[in-house]
Amino acid sequence: MAAAAAPGALGAWQAGRVRLVAASCAPLGPRWRLPGSLTGPRLGSAIWARGRAPAAGGLPLRRGYGSEVKTDDELRVRYLEEENRGIVVLGINRAHAKNSFSKNLVKMLSKAVDALKSDKKVRTVIVRSEVPGIFCAGADLKERVKMNPSEVGPFVSKIRAVINEIANLPVPTIAALDGLALGGGLELALACDIRVAASSAKMGLVETKLAIIPGGGGTQRLPRAIGMSLAKELIFSARVLDGQEAKAVGLVSHVLEQNQEGDAAYRKALDLAREFLPQGPVAMRVAKLAINQGMETIPTKDRLEGLLAFKEKRSPRYKGE
Repeated sequence: MAAAAAPGALGAWQAGRVRLVAASCAPLGPRWRLPGSLTGPRLGSAIWARGRAPAAGGLPLRRGYGSEVKTDDELRVRYLEEENRGIVVLGINRAHAKNSFSKNLVKMLSKAVDALKSDKKVRTVIVRSEVPGIFCAGADLKERVKMNPSEVGPFVSKIRAVINEIANLPVPTIAALDGLALGGGLELALACDIRVAASSAKMGLVETKLAIIPGGGGTQRLPRAIGMSLAKELIFSARVLDGQEAKAVGLVSHVLEQNQEGDAAYRKALDLAREFLPQGPVAMRVAKLAINQGMETIPTKDRLEGLLAFKEKRSPRYKGE
């Protein structure tokens, strides 16, 4: 990856409130207050917002969008309300580093996903950016260059692990690409079930420019999304596609002209998520599992025997195992 890649509950749902999960609790202004008590397991510190706040881009939030507190958190977890109840938005917020993966962001993502996968009230997860023009620029190379050589391998492994955790969430996941998605950023999007992009978005697995290869699953997920030959071409060339080009090759499902607020892909992701809400939750989980497993090679002993027999130029001795 490179830059320029068990049942439980999060707590009680309360009408008119949205919990924002963060690594630390930022000071609250005069419009905000903490409730007297919080129930259920907590992920980091929780901030509860009362009333409405402006959405990203400065426009008022539409009905059911949930509330938001302006903090410096690298990851904002937002539970939407009313007709959007059941939709959770993971918003990456590292403007100073183009939303690149830092140790702290990876840790926060892992904690958030660990909580989401066991919360049966969650019906769809949207991964988006809180930073205009950027989705995720991959690993934070400025942070990585300061690491000891012994730290680099484990760090890359943790990024790969959290991307796999997102891929394994039991509910539908949608990546809203309203900006740049390079290296690990695109690998994060590839781990989602559906990708939606603004036409102005840029995306690509550009690791070969740095004499490395995609390390967050891109070498497996990109071929499954667009085919092996084209995936090889894009990785070998480190080519960057815009939204329209990505739609043409099947990398994204929908492409939209960007709006003035810079969140066209996010709004389309919300529309898709609303389509999923009325469906049976158990059926959705089982359908995702069946589709994912159906795309994998069947790991049977007979399959291995067949390959071995072909190699040895003999008839296979299948045992039904």
